[in-house]
Amino acid sequence: MFLTNLFLTIMSITMPTLPYAANALEPVISGQTINFHYGKHLQGYVNTLNTLIQGTEFEGKSVEDIVKTAPDGPIFNNAGQTLNHTYYFLQFKSPVKGNEPTGKIAEALVRDFGSVENFKKEFAQAGATLFGSGWAWLSQDANGKLVITKEPNAGNPLRHGNNPILGIDVWEHAYYLDYQNRRVDHLAAVWDIIDWKVVESRLK
Repeated sequence: MFLTNLFLTIMSITMPTLPYAANALEPVISGQTINFHYGKHLQGYVNTLNTLIQGTEFEGKSVEDIVKTAPDGPIFNNAGQTLNHTYYFLQFKSPVKGNEPTGKIAEALVRDFGSVENFKKEFAQAGATLFGSGWAWLSQDANGKLVITKEPNAGNPLRHGNNPILGIDVWEHAYYLDYQNRRVDHLAAVWDIIDWKVVESRLK
């Protein structure tokens, strides 16, 4: 399973290990942003989640199971953000101009959106128009069709029975140091760092 970097021990949920250096995504995402976003924000979600689940029915469960079953509230919020950021940080690689999907993921995008370009436009629109904080997600529904959803706050497609394969964080902490209020510019640039092989590996 692709989430091997996020595992459960007897007592605690751990941070995913970045498969690249903090500055490897520049200029799309700066090392400073990675240090704050990964090192501070995500670490905070993981620490808080570990504290909240102690002595509850969720202690000992996987993050995926917690996201699927926890009621709305602090446990779900921190589990959702832990899982969301794991998908997020593990789907990147160093920037490549003209970085396009190939193979099965490209075929699926063409099948369900008409073209890769149409998919990118629809996905960017979802991210740009999500009011406030949250995530733009590409996921598979129960029939295997790829769908784009806007998930507020800590939302994840698992909550609706879908299989998440690509998520972009549009909370301001994800881009503000590099793009200030220009969310659209961030969404346009992020395609250069998507590791499409990782995204494809998440298909079921």
